[in-house]
Amino acid sequence: MSDIGGKWQAITDRHALIRFVDACLRGAGQVMFQNNPLSGLLILIAVFVGAAHAGTWYIGLGAVVGVIVGTAAALAFDADTASYRQGMFGFSPLLTGIAVLTFLPQTAWSWALLIVGAAVTTVVTLAFGNLLKTWGVPALTFPFVLTSWFLLLAAFQFHRIGTGALAAPALPEAVGGAAAHATIDAQNLSTSMLNGVSQVYLIGSWISGIIILVALAVNSRWAALFAVVGTVASTLIALAVGAEAAMIDQGLFGFSAVLTAIALGCVYYRPSAAVAGFALLGIVFTLIVQAALDTMLAPLGISSLTAPFVFATWIFLFPKRNFAPTPHHERLKDGVVDTGKNDY
Repeated sequence: MSDIGGKWQAITDRHALIRFVDACLRGAGQVMFQNNPLSGLLILIAVFVGAAHAGTWYIGLGAVVGVIVGTAAALAFDADTASYRQGMFGFSPLLTGIAVLTFLPQTAWSWALLIVGAAVTTVVTLAFGNLLKTWGVPALTFPFVLTSWFLLLAAFQFHRIGTGALAAPALPEAVGGAAAHATIDAQNLSTSMLNGVSQVYLIGSWISGIIILVALAVNSRWAALFAVVGTVASTLIALAVGAEAAMIDQGLFGFSAVLTAIALGCVYYRPSAAVAGFALLGIVFTLIVQAALDTMLAPLGISSLTAPFVFATWIFLFPKRNFAPTPHHERLKDGVVDTGKNDY
């Protein structure tokens, strides 16, 4: 693998276009902290597979357009070269591209909004990178969350864009009746957990979940393991506390916890028994934050997206517990951390 990695690195060093493609692929992987173009390619395949299975193939295209526009914007704005080459300016725009086409109708106006939003997401990434480096924490996917919230809320005021799959603003109601007492059999539970992995990319597909786990294992077995821990733990906890069965089935209580588990379990701290316990507590809190944000945002008609992961992970990084940092993730530049091995 190291020989292949060296050859690929040499090729990207010589050719600007291939270097750009490499940065985009790394951006796809960096959503889950993987600085590896092969992982990114597998993840994009997973997004297309899940989108095509749902009859919304264009969402996969939206992911590609998002990561291309966001990465190109970083080049145009003369962003930090090292961070650019690691894909650090592509992952949030990729998610913005997916979110726009997931929640809004597929029209020319939506595509225009996607392109503008992806470029703005890079600006927000640069802004929060400068802001948060004072405290030594990364922006994570918050640029995606903030930009997408503005884009989706704006759609309520723009008739030609429309609101598509956005929920109608309504006061929140407590889960009750059948929704609170539904049970999920073992087979459905396993697919729900895999859906929790794929929902990181707003895709509800257990097949995509498997492909994404493979993509993680290609670069980091620890990341794959903690992704499994995150989705299993959050799904079981959601079941135990009586969360809505339909949301559990779709993996909607798993994806933020998956990201928190990877971030705390093996990206910003070196894996150990103490770190695993710390990450598990973070998983539990992420689920609580998600439930709270879903309640708070219901009157606005928008999703919490990956905000539960962002807020919970920030809270668990700010204490700066004396856990040994992972050697690959010690460099902080422009507010973004070098995340994931570069093995390919």
